[in-house]
Amino acid sequence: MSDSWRAGSETGSRVGVDEELDGTPYPENVSGAHDSGAGPQRLLSCLGIVVLVVAVLAGGIVWLFQDELFRPFGDVRACEGSDKQLPGVIDAGGASIPADASEIHYFTRNGSAQVSFLSSQIPDYLHRAGLVPDGKPLFDENYGSAYALGDDETELPDGLCGSPLRGPAWTYHATGATGPGVNVLVERSPMVNDSFRTPARTVVTYDIR
Repeated sequence: MSDSWRAGSETGSRVGVDEELDGTPYPENVSGAHDSGAGPQRLLSCLGIVVLVVAVLAGGIVWLFQDELFRPFGDVRACEGSDKQLPGVIDAGGASIPADASEIHYFTRNGSAQVSFLSSQIPDYLHRAGLVPDGKPLFDENYGSAYALGDDETELPDGLCGSPLRGPAWTYHATGATGPGVNVLVERSPMVNDSFRTPARTVVTYDIR
């Protein structure tokens, strides 16, 4: 085989490998040149999705537990500024608040507590707390008196949160052996003089033992 034929063969082989038929060279590393930034971009996209998911989950958790997270002691009943947590069953003024009590809120400061709640069992609570003896009229002025709050006027003691108490109202007071004792303010029916609203909002102020 002649040297000229061998040289032509080698030249032809290189042309077939390195060039297309029209003489245009094949591009080198076609995929590598364009994918050089794909990895970091994909990683950033994934991180963005993860951050978004975490933010949404965190926001949902905060929304679900916002009362527990932002109320004193994590107690949804406690009003802002309270300095002592009350027990699960609140013993207000010597008797536990009624079993049907709802919308319960309390504020504690300097050894005193104010508790607000709605209940249809106020007469029973007043008897159990010793504010009105059994068999005595609920509105006997020996045990209580009218409170200076006109019809549909409202009042909410300083520090206490929740809905205000509406007039007319009646107040009961019992002096304790070692201090001011207990004061109970109850919504009175605007229609029937010797009855409470049903349910009636009640605010109990007493010393914390």
